Amino acid sequence: MIILLIISVIIFFMVELLPGDIAQAVLGQGATEENLRALRREMGLDQPAIVRYLDWLSGAVMFDFGNSIVTGESVARTISDRFMNTLFLAAYAAVIAVPVSIVLGVIVALLRNSIFDRVANVVSLSFISSPEFFLGYILILYFAVTWGMFPAISSLSEGMSFFQLLERTFLPALTLVLVVMAHMMRMTRAAIINLLASPYIEMAKLKGTPPWRVIVKHALPNAWAPIIN
Repeated sequence: MIILLIISVIIFFMVELLPGDIAQAVLGQGATEENLRALRREMGLDQPAIVRYLDWLSGAVMFDFGNSIVTGESVARTISDRFMNTLFLAAYAAVIAVPVSIVLGVIVALLRNSIFDRVANVVSLSFISSPEFFLGYILILYFAVTWGMFPAISSLSEGMSFFQLLERTFLPALTLVLVVMAHMMRMTRAAIINLLASPYIEMAKLKGTPPWRVIVKHALPNAWAPIIN
């Protein structure tokens, strides 16, 4: 909370130091001085900077961040609309990435040092080391521009069906999936390999427990903590 307060102070007063007149930018160069004074008074720009900051802060505590200078809309509403889109995108990516990465992590752990394991490690490291925006550009180039399978711009609007939302946000979700899956697969692989060397796993194998049961019943439940971390 203290960090957010400090950041808000820094940003507010850095903007305050920028050259230019907000009222002039809103009304244009042809605005009269009387109109400029009226707008400054309406926007509170005639008050000292510290008074304006404290006024904004008192509203921000109640989740009232004021109105946008550009659109005139409520900042809180603008943020909430984008937040819901972000939440949907995160859930979309998680539904795909989590089960797939766990399954792949278990497979490469069981096939440790095989060709499949080495290829999976190289591919996952490539995704981890690549910036998300670069992966996004590559996906847009092939899936949207070259093959035309999905839209290049994920523009969302009210009234869209659930399947339309899935289609429009597929490429952003796939970008997140590739990065998250690479991290989680490697974490799953490391956790499973470490657990397979545990005495209770060896005991389960000696008792003749099937390999899939050893993984599902004994290894995976104890691997959740390191995977989630």
